[in-house]
Amino acid sequence: MRSIKGGLGRASAPRRGRWSQREQARLKELYGLRDDASIARELKRPVASIRRMAEKLFHGPPRTGQWTASEVLELRRYLGATSSEVIGRILARPTEEVNERIFELGRIKSDGSWQREELAEFKRIFGTRTDEDLSRIFGRSLDSVRKLADELALAKDKAFVRKLAGRASTRMPRWRSEELERLRLDYPVQSNLELARTLGRSVKSVVSKAHHLGLKKSSERLRDMGRENVSLRYQGA
Repeated sequence: MRSIKGGLGRASAPRRGRWSQREQARLKELYGLRDDASIARELKRPVASIRRMAEKLFHGPPRTGQWTASEVLELRRYLGATSSEVIGRILARPTEEVNERIFELGRIKSDGSWQREELAEFKRIFGTRTDEDLSRIFGRSLDSVRKLADELALAKDKAFVRKLAGRASTRMPRWRSEELERLRLDYPVQSNLELARTLGRSVKSVVSKAHHLGLKKSSERLRDMGRENVSLRYQGA
């Protein structure tokens, strides 16, 4: 019994001492995109250790002046996910220059159609960014961002909404019996987007509830989805 307890204690204790190259690489991958506490839980390191190592990994000669295209892409990647100070540390830019560049991004607006790559990235990050930050990231108006989100039946992540509002919890409307019945009948044969629009829910909510109920797409619907994906790839080529 003592060895079991001891083993459990050792497994749950935070790691200390020298960082491995794998740990450092993972920290560089996650830093700025997830909060320090979340990274600490994954790497099983104290939060203070995460912050010290981040300062070490991203320490370098400061850059000033004209921004390169790759720097702007990196700025867009981190924008809205972390603070200007952290972005400045990652890019080795003064915080003032980061804020100035973010302001400039807010002045760039495009009215063209959304490209396939943009749509994929929009769907990936929509739940964890404000509409205002999405407008800067994609160079679109707020109306364009919100219209696309409505068309795709997207919603903000619950944890992100709680973080913004500072509330302990966010109540979502309960599923009514008639909604559940419609979901059971139509989920196997309809697209998630069609169902989300019909039910007035987000796609994420539809998929989550279907998974909870053990629902699956029919083989015919899966084949149709495969053909649609191939068609989209050719259209974007």
